[in-house]
Amino acid sequence: MAGNREFFNRRLHSLLGVIPVGAFLTVHLVVNQFATRGEESFNKAVGFMESLPFLLFLEIFIIFLPLLYHAIYGLYIAFTAKSNVGKFGFSRNWMFLLQRVTGVITLIFVAWHVWETRIAYALGTELNFDMMANILDNSFMFWFYIVGVVSAIFHFANGLWSFCISWGLTVSPKSQRISTYVTMVFFILLSIVAIRTLFAFV
Repeated sequence: MAGNREFFNRRLHSLLGVIPVGAFLTVHLVVNQFATRGEESFNKAVGFMESLPFLLFLEIFIIFLPLLYHAIYGLYIAFTAKSNVGKFGFSRNWMFLLQRVTGVITLIFVAWHVWETRIAYALGTELNFDMMANILDNSFMFWFYIVGVVSAIFHFANGLWSFCISWGLTVSPKSQRISTYVTMVFFILLSIVAIRTLFAFV
């Protein structure tokens, strides 16, 4: 029974990490990318997102609750899983370790980002280009965001590789090798989008 429960929890953890959490991360980064077109373009994109119907419902049930479950169970996995990096050193063992490390970094970053953006917005601060420009004006915060965002993207991209195996989408060694290339290209491209966006604010 305990084994069945753990199997279910790991499957749910994997699924929520891709849908909806990973999907939201991708959309969030693409919307933020409007900052590269200027302040007005970014503010219009943010205004559109804020005008979505049932926004609070979407935030709670489609973003925050799935993210909370994924984060809590992810911490359990991170601190109970054993890494074979020191013993074997294979690339996938390094990916296994990096998945756990970037998961913890991402959790810290997301908690802070939500606090100084979404919570600040709920308390009356306007969510716009100037808010992000003020946050990233501090060099420490700028690099904190670089590390946090890149960690989040890597965690999602590498998690996609694991998701494809867990859900039987990539069974053969060849399909898993192709999946490695695809997910790493996705990581690089989305990281470029995110880093260009951050530089647009400074």
